[in-house]
Amino acid sequence: MSTKKTAAIILCSLWAVAGCNNNTVNAGQRVIFSYPGLTPPDRLYDLTREGKVGGIILFGENIGNNTATVITDLHAAYESSKCIDPASRLLIMTDQEGGQVRRLPDAGPFKSAKEMGQAEDPGAAAGRAGTEAAEALTPEGINTNLAPVVDVYREKGNFIDGPERSFGNITSLVSTCAEAFILSQKGAGVVSAAKHFPGLGAAAAGSNTDLVSVTINLTLDELRSMDVAAYGSSIDAGVDMIMTSWALYPALDIDYPAGLSTKWVRGELRDRLGYKGVIVTDALEAGSLTSYGATGKRAVLAAKAGVDLLLASGRDAKQGEDVVEALVAALSSGELAEEDFTAATNRILTLRRKVKI
Repeated sequence: MSTKKTAAIILCSLWAVAGCNNNTVNAGQRVIFSYPGLTPPDRLYDLTREGKVGGIILFGENIGNNTATVITDLHAAYESSKCIDPASRLLIMTDQEGGQVRRLPDAGPFKSAKEMGQAEDPGAAAGRAGTEAAEALTPEGINTNLAPVVDVYREKGNFIDGPERSFGNITSLVSTCAEAFILSQKGAGVVSAAKHFPGLGAAAAGSNTDLVSVTINLTLDELRSMDVAAYGSSIDAGVDMIMTSWALYPALDIDYPAGLSTKWVRGELRDRLGYKGVIVTDALEAGSLTSYGATGKRAVLAAKAGVDLLLASGRDAKQGEDVVEALVAALSSGELAEEDFTAATNRILTLRRKVKI
């Protein structure tokens, strides 16, 4: 038996627990669930106790006076499971970028990314914003922030600049600000997710992948020199997650959007840039993915491409269950390679073990 195969088997044993459906648990640990309103359904608590939930994403509709209590209960349900690594932590995430995009509306950072980039000392401003985001999230028990945005905007008022979600239109500026934001959050124990790889900075106004298909027709040299290059400092800073974009970039892959593309995920992000952390999808229910099958099929395609965490953010716990079932079926049939699946679950496990909030 090869050393490589032996290592894969050893890694598989990390989440192999007697009396548990280990394939289902391992699949569940790769799925981020969501729910409607202020209170999770009982079914979501049950799934979490069974070790079948990897994390929860919170939106504005989930935030209220009971948020901290709900999150405490979710953490307790996760920790009560006999099917998960006891040293791991449930990922509770949200988008607290700053400016218009703040799921906790009464907390910072109040400045937008663009305002940070226009400050006298942009790096310092972004660093303060990362601290403010962490100060908003940690008291609630939220340990993961799907920020910062690392998109380098091309035209004033376009999709990413209109709401001022980009630090700027210069790669070095965006890199500096993103790194500072990440390091501040890391220092406070909050997981960061740089997004949206390889970049939505050229998306025109109204080109929202949540709603419609978006194609970014830039050359590979243009993408690599301006958009992809912005991720270098984030990777060097040890960013815990990178979120992929649902836009199509024909310069490298004419068939699949970045988050479903082996060429972008494995070829560009893993191999060329050398990123070793966790990769997470954007919303699996996005309107840009209508031609790629139901949610479960999209999740399997993303996993095949090399993405680790699957974001079932349709505010329906059943969506997350469907994704788990699709992953288990694909693993059982051989559509998903066991060695790749193991590598993904262990990247996630490594991250979970670092989380203390």
